Amino acid sequence: MIRSLRVRLMAAAALLAVLFMIALLPALQKAFSLALRESIEQRLASDVTTLISAARIENNHLQMPSLLPDEQFNLPESRLLGYIYDRDGNLVWRSRATANQNIDYKPRYDGGGNVFSRAHQPDGTEFFVYDVEIKLLGGRSVAYSIVAFQPVSEYQKTLSGLRSRLSLGFGLALVFLLLLLWGGMTWGLRALRQLSLELDQIESGARESLSEEHPRELLRLTDSLNRLLSSEREQRGRYRDSLGDLAHSLKTPLAVLQGVSETIAQRPEDLEQARVLQSQIERMSQQIGYQLQRASLRKSGLVRHQVPLQPLLDSLCSTLGKVYRDKCVQVSFDIPVSDLVPMEQGALLEMLGNLLENAYRLCVGHVRVRLVALDTELDLWVEDDGPGVPVDQRERILQRGERLDRQNPGQGIGLAVVKDIIESYGAQLTLGESSLGGAAFRVRLNAL
Repeated sequence: MIRSLRVRLMAAAALLAVLFMIALLPALQKAFSLALRESIEQRLASDVTTLISAARIENNHLQMPSLLPDEQFNLPESRLLGYIYDRDGNLVWRSRATANQNIDYKPRYDGGGNVFSRAHQPDGTEFFVYDVEIKLLGGRSVAYSIVAFQPVSEYQKTLSGLRSRLSLGFGLALVFLLLLLWGGMTWGLRALRQLSLELDQIESGARESLSEEHPRELLRLTDSLNRLLSSEREQRGRYRDSLGDLAHSLKTPLAVLQGVSETIAQRPEDLEQARVLQSQIERMSQQIGYQLQRASLRKSGLVRHQVPLQPLLDSLCSTLGKVYRDKCVQVSFDIPVSDLVPMEQGALLEMLGNLLENAYRLCVGHVRVRLVALDTELDLWVEDDGPGVPVDQRERILQRGERLDRQNPGQGIGLAVVKDIIESYGAQLTLGESSLGGAAFRVRLNAL
């Protein structure tokens, strides 16, 4: 399927142009053929007139000069042939060029006047014939048929050359026309390119709405898009206000927890626990801030981000290593040098936090994170060596509130949140089996 509008229009215009020229070419060739035949007829009529003007009647006999005014009749190798027949069809005179010609022709002296026709010879040659009946010559009553012949081969040769030049000319004209059409469509579609540039500016945050400097045919589309953008901004504002109220209501409990962690940190034997508590409080604060931002960006796709992966992994694994220090989890990374992930930092932090926390909780002692760069996509893998997930349960655990592990506390919303974030970026989440023996979560993202 052709995805380009310009290519579609160009293909349609090219097809119509080719069909038009294919239909026009035979018509022009026919017109040229008729014009050429008329030209030959007029030429032969003029030649016959030359013969008539040169003829004389002496003693009731036809007399022709040795040299005629038209040199073509005097040249032995000329292709112009002249004959004169009497009423009975007997040949009474022939031009010099007919010396080597044996033309089988019988004039019909029937009072029909002028006749222009084609005569076929037994040897396959063909001639144009212009036959004029003479009843009065030099003031005397006579009866002759004065005939001029011209080979059809010359006409065919001329017509063939004309057709070749016409076909070549049509081909060049078609190429030139297609170039003009391409240029015209490029100019005509410039408004769509401008619209695309403005949409890119909206995605990058450089502008908030589309301009009105577009053709009339696009104004309804741009107006609808502007209304949609305005509605989206208003909706994001409402979400932001609601989450702002929620964040404000959580400030006091977080402040209390922060004070408790500071009190615990004053006791040396509880210093490590206080650090973990402070780290989790800080993460909660970050997630509250992220949720405020997410309300304005989620599912809008208007802003593009790229975040380095390795620093986030180091921070998350350091925190989770302290939480699960009793398991002594070994973490391995397979991250390329270019480790930029096309997600907003808060979204990536929450997604990885949930996936890694799930891997740490269920693994035996090994967690692996990989980033694989494809042609236009990125695959982010989080794997563990735990018990894995049965095939018939993999879809269920991605639903909100569903859990397979009933031995550890939790709300069962972590993977559902991960799936929700991934879908907001147009990505895909799949669950399979890892070579480590446990579960393998793959996040496939579209590379910028």
